[in-house]
Amino acid sequence: MSTGQRFVALDLGTARTRSLSLSGFAIVDRPSSVTRPPSGSGLAAALWPVRHGMVADPDACLRLVRRLLQDAQVSGSRPRWVLAGVPVAASPSDRRAVRAAVAEAAGCEVGLMEEPMAAAVGAGLDILDSRPCLVLDVGAGIVEAVAIADGAVTDAVALQLNATTSEGLVSYALEGVIEMTAGLVRRLPAASRPAARKRGLTVTGGGAHQEQLLARLRAALRLPVTATPQPQHATIRGLMRLCLQPALTAALAPRVR
Repeated sequence: MSTGQRFVALDLGTARTRSLSLSGFAIVDRPSSVTRPPSGSGLAAALWPVRHGMVADPDACLRLVRRLLQDAQVSGSRPRWVLAGVPVAASPSDRRAVRAAVAEAAGCEVGLMEEPMAAAVGAGLDILDSRPCLVLDVGAGIVEAVAIADGAVTDAVALQLNATTSEGLVSYALEGVIEMTAGLVRRLPAASRPAARKRGLTVTGGGAHQEQLLARLRAALRLPVTATPQPQHATIRGLMRLCLQPALTAALAPRVR
């Protein structure tokens, strides 16, 4: 790859989807919905093709990706490569569904990167360090907590969400996220636990705006907890940085599938 090629980064979310092209001036951030053609009643309906961060309606997802690529293609040319995010929890069939929808819409090679890894890159973390870094990626449909060391996700846990509010996680989900993140920290190898705790937990995703979540994490984990700036855009920033840094992408080659 070379930076002379035309890249598009794509973050397909349950509630909102972001895209950014190499020559784009700003992140395109839109609801993850498309309109279903009017039925016999003459009424159109909104379709939400992504659930829990994974493709639930392939046809509607294809339409959504086409719209996003149109938004990202400021010069009208086709991309040479698209790097799309997927949850760590995505199954092989989930990953195939994303790749198929993006490849059909873009007509080019498609790479997949696990979203918490991309979010870590977007947050400016040194993911190639042998000392683990901890990331909590809080989306509208899925929350994933991961430990990253030597350019790989070494442990991960996920919680699928059925509902969120404008204020963030509802109470039962908040408790679940605290519990699963604490479990991830407890499972860190004893030798690397002090360094990981010193580096602290970085929170990304739209849910990182919820102050109650950050406060509860600090109290429960007793380590530094920081929301990255503009956390809702951490993943899309990281995906584009990976497009622009071939050496880093090469180091993560086993993660780009």
